[in-house]
Formats: sequence, C-alpha cells, structure tokens
Amino acid sequence: MKYSSFSSQQLAHAHSAKFLLNELYRYDDFMESVSTVAHLGCQTDALDLLWWANATTRDDNPLPLDIKCTAVNDFDKLSVKHNNISFVNQSPETFTRVKRPFDVLWCVDYLQTCINPYQVLSNWWHLGAKDAMLVISVPQSTNINFNVQDYDVNIDHKYHFTMPLLIYMLAVSGWDCNAGFFKKNVDSEWLYAIVYKSETEPMDPVKTNLYKLASETTLLPPSAVDSITKYGKLRQRDLILPWLDKSSMWMEQQ
Repeated sequence: MKYSSFSSQQLAHAHSAKFLLNELYRYDDFMESVSTVAHLGCQTDALDLLWWANATTRDDNPLPLDIKCTAVNDFDKLSVKHNNISFVNQSPETFTRVKRPFDVLWCVDYLQTCINPYQVLSNWWHLGAKDAMLVISVPQSTNINFNVQDYDVNIDHKYHFTMPLLIYMLAVSGWDCNAGFFKKNVDSEWLYAIVYKSETEPMDPVKTNLYKLASETTLLPPSAVDSITKYGKLRQRDLILPWLDKSSMWMEQQ
C-alpha cells in the first residue's frame, strides 16, 4: 500500500470525516441519490467506505441507504467485512473495467502518489455514471510555515500540487470544475475538490492548454476564465471558488 500522509488509518478517516463526509451528509437529496461508491486508494480497514456502507437517512426513524461500495487497491485484502463492501485487488491508477458505473468516486490522500495523474483522472472519468461526483483531496507541497515558505516532497509523492494545477488537471480530464466546489484553509496544506463528470470526454493535455479550455469549453470556474483571458495564465490570486456551504474562498488569502 502506498504512503499515507497520516500516521494511522484512524487519523486519515477523522480527516475525511471532518472536511468531507460530515459536510456531504447534511444534503439529504444527495445522499439518497447515491447507489454506488468506489474508494480509489482505499486503506485496509476501509473506514471511509464503512461510513458510506452504514449510512442512513437523517429521519427520526433512520433507514439504511444501502449504498454498494467498492474498495480499490493493490494490497492482498481488506481487514473488515461488510455486505455492502466488495474489494477489487487492482491498482487504482489503472482500474477501468466495471460492471456498473459509480455515482461517487472517492479519492482522498492518493492522487499525489500517481505517476501520471492526467491518465488516472481520465481513467476515472470512464468509471463514473452520468453526472458522477469525484471527491479529491491532495496536500499542497508549497506552504507557509511561521512566515517561511516550505517546499516539501513527502516519501511517495510524485507531483507538486497547487489549486490552479489541480483545476487544470481535472478539467482537461473531463471533470466539470465550473459546477464544482473547492476548499483550502489558510492554516492547512490540504486542497479539496468536489467535481462532476461532464459530457466532454477527457482531452489530450499535450494539445489542450488552459487557454483552449477557457475559450472552447465550460469546464473552468468563471474566475479562472477571467484570469486566463486577462493575464494569459491562471493566477492563484485571482481564483474565487465556492464550497458546499455556499461560502466563497478567495485564493489570494491562502
């Protein structure tokens, strides 16, 4: 199993729960619309998937949502068993064949370990059902600590992520960032993205630059399009991005 940014699987799950799972659970219509979830880069105890598999309605008399979950990773087996969780012993980077497409693709603390994230995100586009949701979290590798700029590469990280680059990677791979949600707290290294499968198939990043995305597609956030149009590049300081709670984040302050 690849390197985790957390010292234990319990801490990794606590991180997912605080910033993603608990926020999504507030949206009843969304939760009740989810039938299938794939955790790409799932850890052995599958704590995030157990949350999905055990999810119920928020009624006074809660009912099981009966979400079918698939854990994808290239270790031997899971350490837990659940009727709603199945295990696929494949690399999440190359996993492409499924009997039924997924409503939610869950990928936390994993994309930064992939050799070719462009190909990986394109592969995952094909795993999603119509309007599927992709949930991503990755650590930003350039951060300010005590007024000093740190440039860090952790043990198994293969890419340096920033919010502008993450948005480009997602959009060129067919994920709708215009209708998506993004978050980064000023005191945290973590970038979060919740985006949706578009009708635009993944494009070749060699032939598709930011200007082409801005001028020929509707996959980029409006503030990104404005920045590219005005300056000929995507400046982080220009990004104004929404989050699930309807707040807006101005990246100049991050």
